[in-house]
Amino acid sequence: MTRSVRRTRRTTQVAGLGAAALLALTACSSSDDDSAGTSDPSGSASASGKLSGEVTVFAAASLKESFETLGKEFEKAHPGTKVTFSFGGSDALAASITGGAPADVFASASPKTMKIVTDAGDNAGEPATFVRNQLEIATLPGNPDKVASLKDLTGSDLKVVLCDKTVPCGAAAEKALAASELKLTPVSYEEDVKSALNKVVLKEADAALVYKTDVKAAGDKVEGVEFPESADAVNDYPITLLKGSKNTATAKAFIALVQSAEGQKVLTSAGFLKP
Repeated sequence: MTRSVRRTRRTTQVAGLGAAALLALTACSSSDDDSAGTSDPSGSASASGKLSGEVTVFAAASLKESFETLGKEFEKAHPGTKVTFSFGGSDALAASITGGAPADVFASASPKTMKIVTDAGDNAGEPATFVRNQLEIATLPGNPDKVASLKDLTGSDLKVVLCDKTVPCGAAAEKALAASELKLTPVSYEEDVKSALNKVVLKEADAALVYKTDVKAAGDKVEGVEFPESADAVNDYPITLLKGSKNTATAKAFIALVQSAEGQKVLTSAGFLKP
């Protein structure tokens, strides 16, 4: 065998070993990429930025601040996506969905209003409770009327507002009042919790029964007063993918973010309770 032949064979063997090593490295790298995609905190199945398009989320008014924060985080994690929100009373949102309003995700402030959507067959997945919320009394800053209990709201000299009875925060207020065997006649019933809170912020009412999360979000514009009867009227918040979704993959990824540890951190920081 000539020296040149030996060199050729040796060169071929080295090249073969190099190709094998390169294939092994590529496989390992691919495995690492898959692993990173699975653990993506944004809730996406892939961290490669494949999600795109707009997602419309119908959500209870009390979720406004938290969901807007999560929406920004989602868009940052997935360039090319956009999360659009419609906030309001859960009953009105449910009616819009069953009436054909285009939406991808519904997050309700109670199982009862979620049932309106599920009974109509407009949900595409099993609703899951992702947080809970509890009532609190919102008073004027400094609590000038010295409100210290739910009973104090029954005084005839106080202007108190409640959410409408068809809205989850209104139903919860009714439940808390019934548990206390108290009767309260408000000066108005509001269409959602933000509207009820705003009456106090604008000093058009002395107090309102709203969620703890809304009192916290209002900062120093109101003062919160806890009352024990609120434990009898804690609301579960369910979320579901809607059947009419035009962007299912991205919608599912947003729901996953809401349910993730990262999403729960944002929500509990706002005052929501864990499910």
